[in-house]
Amino acid sequence: MAAREIKTGIYSVGAIDWDRRLFDELIPLPDGTSYNSYLIKGSEKTTLIDTVDPTKEYELISNLGKLGIKVIDYVIANHAEQDHSGSIPKILELYPDAKVVTNPKCKDFLKDLLLIPEDKFITINDRETVSLGNKTLEFISAPWVHWPETMFTFLKEDKILFTCDFLGSHLAASELFVSDEAKVYESAKRYYAEIMMPFRTSIKKHLEVIKGLEVEIIAPSHGLVYPRPEFILNAYKEWVSDEVKNEVIIPYISMHGSTKKMVDYLVDVLIERCINVKPFNLTKTDIGELAISLVDAATIIIASPTVLAGTHPYVAHATFLVNALRPKLRFASVIGSYGWGGRMLEQIKGMLTNLKIDVIEPVIIKGFPRGEALKALDELADNILKKHKEYNIT
Repeated sequence: MAAREIKTGIYSVGAIDWDRRLFDELIPLPDGTSYNSYLIKGSEKTTLIDTVDPTKEYELISNLGKLGIKVIDYVIANHAEQDHSGSIPKILELYPDAKVVTNPKCKDFLKDLLLIPEDKFITINDRETVSLGNKTLEFISAPWVHWPETMFTFLKEDKILFTCDFLGSHLAASELFVSDEAKVYESAKRYYAEIMMPFRTSIKKHLEVIKGLEVEIIAPSHGLVYPRPEFILNAYKEWVSDEVKNEVIIPYISMHGSTKKMVDYLVDVLIERCINVKPFNLTKTDIGELAISLVDAATIIIASPTVLAGTHPYVAHATFLVNALRPKLRFASVIGSYGWGGRMLEQIKGMLTNLKIDVIEPVIIKGFPRGEALKALDELADNILKKHKEYNIT
């Protein structure tokens, strides 16, 4: 990615990773990603805000060279995770007079993760500022979006907020600014669901802080730059709100058809009751799509066969992730079948300890569903409808 000007003296100098398809060896990246780094030329000082993943440091260095950058005074580290900080050691090697500006917690992380020596740091605290001459950087503490040391950097004169991971999207694109908001919405929602959703309470507080700033541009460290900040801020306000929708999510596995028959039947009777439903066959599902569906849903029904007296490993994996992501679900239940017995139900319930949910009576049957089992699924659908109506979920 070539260096591109955002405003006079302010450049995007990061890298696009078109081919990356997995993040943290866990998160699918169907649209690749970018590692955004920003250069600011002040009248007295030059600053680099965040760097790039070490696999792309040659692109960052090339962009700085094309701009003719001979001196970097400050490297701002908003976040210590290596996809943003990993190229700091190389930058310090090429620009030996540069100092790393960050908060005390991030400094400790960078010393541990990248072995940056103590004398290379300038430590700042919440709401402190650094002058570049004609431009002023203000640092805003933003813990738990999604690490405990994260901060934002606000370029006051140009009204640009650099948010690092917060408000970003895993999206490789040749544009600098958001133009297709519908496409970016989907990528940003996936990013929120997979990374930010567990920190919903903290995010509410940080949105309030941003509301007190006069922001004209939001520049995250993944994805495109927002020339219309209200687009992404309004989306986040909706996602972190306590409101849920009249939706049921059903992640499932079926080995010999019994559990799938239960899922198919339950899907039909929920639709008959005007409840939106999304089944996810876990042998085929992009786990990110499941995460996105959890952002708004009121209810989850986990469906599993019994394997070696317990839950299917794929269902256990999905249940673990649901619990870790902490969505704002209101209700949950379990359906499934067994051959001779087991503890599948107890295992699934025991994996949902992070969620503040009401558990609706599960439907666990022996063998293939028929008669009484189908009647129990009808009752489950009735109970879900009743619960949704009681809480005015529409």
